Amino acid sequence: METTNDYKFFPTFGDSFGTGWRVMMNNFLRLLLVVFVLAILTGPMNGLNFKFDGGDFNRLFRHWDGNWEQLFGLASIGALAVFIGLIALAYVFLALPVVRYGGKMIFLEAVRNVKPDFEWLIRGFWTNYLNIILANLLVVALVVLGLFALIVPGIIIACRLAFVPYIVMDKKLDPIESVELSWKYTRGHGWTIFLMGFVSFFIYIFGLMLLIVGIFPATMWVKSAFASLYQSVLLQREKPEEVVSA
Repeated sequence: METTNDYKFFPTFGDSFGTGWRVMMNNFLRLLLVVFVLAILTGPMNGLNFKFDGGDFNRLFRHWDGNWEQLFGLASIGALAVFIGLIALAYVFLALPVVRYGGKMIFLEAVRNVKPDFEWLIRGFWTNYLNIILANLLVVALVVLGLFALIVPGIIIACRLAFVPYIVMDKKLDPIESVELSWKYTRGHGWTIFLMGFVSFFIYIFGLMLLIVGIFPATMWVKSAFASLYQSVLLQREKPEEVVSA
């Protein structure tokens, strides 16, 4: 694995955000393009929120004049809504994870001082597709189960599995191995990950306050910071002697 001494690699809150800032500034246009693409690909999901009002059905039946075309029309609308819902669900679980995981790998390459390869955004479809989809489903299932168990366990699980996307893309391990390795690597760093996630929320809010467009550099900074943390922990675990600053 290629590493670089151009950035600090200490698995701490301050160093992760500090290195993330430098990575963002050194690769600003490339990472900005990645964030734009991710925003475009995830944006359509916001338009697929169908809200059905029970009052609509009541009004329909109150004005039903015995014309069965009205009923068939309602059935057609319902069938269309179900179809679009299934398409949206398939997109969320069968396509979007590949793009998101690929985006994380691009930020990791930037942290490693490697020229980011935009092909990572789609490469997972033909190189590592099944592992990405299954790993994402496993993480979602574990976090949801944890959230049902009084919320706190879900937060803990989410923090401990934060490295799964990087591990799947970087080491190409299967879902179970990726989850186990993330749990191992994040041991002792759970509070750091939680604090970074907590602060990231306010970074996003501040970005939105800057005429909305500030959300893009905010996202770049946060993603670079988490990629830096993963790289720092990876070096600490595998090559402790390389966890140094330039």
